[in-house]
Amino acid sequence: MRLHEYQAKQVFADAGIPTPASQLAETVDEAVDAAEEIGYPVAIKAQVHVGGRGKAGGIKLVESKEEAREAAEDIIGMDLKGYHVSKVLVEEAVDFVNELYVGVTMDRGEGRPVAMVSTKGGVNIEEVAEEDPDAIAREHIDPAFGMHPFQARKVVYEAGVDREVANDVASVLTTLYQLWDDRDGADTEINPLMITSDDEVIAADAVMNIDGDALFRQPEIAEMGEEAAEGDELEQKADEYGFDYVRLDGNVGIIGNGAGLVMTTLDLVDYYGGEPANFLDVGGGAKADRIANALDMVFSDDNVDSVVFNIFGGITRGDEVANGINQALEQFDEIPKPVTVRLAGTNAEEGMEILNEDLVTVEHTLEDAVQRAVEYAKEVEA
Repeated sequence: MRLHEYQAKQVFADAGIPTPASQLAETVDEAVDAAEEIGYPVAIKAQVHVGGRGKAGGIKLVESKEEAREAAEDIIGMDLKGYHVSKVLVEEAVDFVNELYVGVTMDRGEGRPVAMVSTKGGVNIEEVAEEDPDAIAREHIDPAFGMHPFQARKVVYEAGVDREVANDVASVLTTLYQLWDDRDGADTEINPLMITSDDEVIAADAVMNIDGDALFRQPEIAEMGEEAAEGDELEQKADEYGFDYVRLDGNVGIIGNGAGLVMTTLDLVDYYGGEPANFLDVGGGAKADRIANALDMVFSDDNVDSVVFNIFGGITRGDEVANGINQALEQFDEIPKPVTVRLAGTNAEEGMEILNEDLVTVEHTLEDAVQRAVEYAKEVEA
């Protein structure tokens, strides 16, 4: 479960991490009033679950009442990468001299949480990891003992953070790990963690994703999650249908059964030059109506240009999946997005025979299915 920036900052601030003065606004007048109260310059930031908000016009820096009104009018109600913007965070602008990245996540390869620090903050950290992996310092943590102070200092110094602020950055990182642990986090990060000319550290952005299976012991966070989903039609549908669903920034829709299978499909989409649009796990034992609901969700995402189904039959039967796909697609006079299907496992052959190849493209291997879906998406882009 993902929190909005304003919600994550509230959690961070309550834990003692410095954040800029800010107010949430749902109307233009509320945004202007907040900017006047905070004092200019301020940033007006769309509150949606998507990266690259600034480049897409969802974050604007303003220095007057007139600019604040114009920015709020532009952002509130806009469609930002398929998300409707109903709220903005009006936030004190930070006069910074440097930007860092700090984060905590689970390293599944090592089976342990990992703390990360980089002096290349303020940019897409995934791109940094790919183009210059040595720019990110990492420290694995034994969850039985938590993060020791020396570990926080070690990873901060290894990242090359200036000595004047190193202890403060280490303190923020320690708190970030404690939040990750106490709140059943999947990811917690600050990008950027800004350094001011007075050597103060301020969390200018905040990301906090929570393990959805642990929400029963995080009632306060669960309430935030209900608020975060308001106004987001796809996330509301995911809750209604009972799907594990995460929206991403690409245009290849992905439906699979089992988190590992879906993750493998995401990786292959990336490998073959595409960009995943979502993570959607229909779970085991998916019947025809559940498959139809999954297609309804992916078709509802304006970012999706093609869809790939990757189903391995165990509890889930291939013939049930095929019937669900046929039933869903037969409702349309014209198929809204090209659909590619790969079935394997229980009753896969029967499913292949049931599939209406006038409505879908059938591939016998996952690699072929992913490549075909990526090709379809690129054809739409062209």
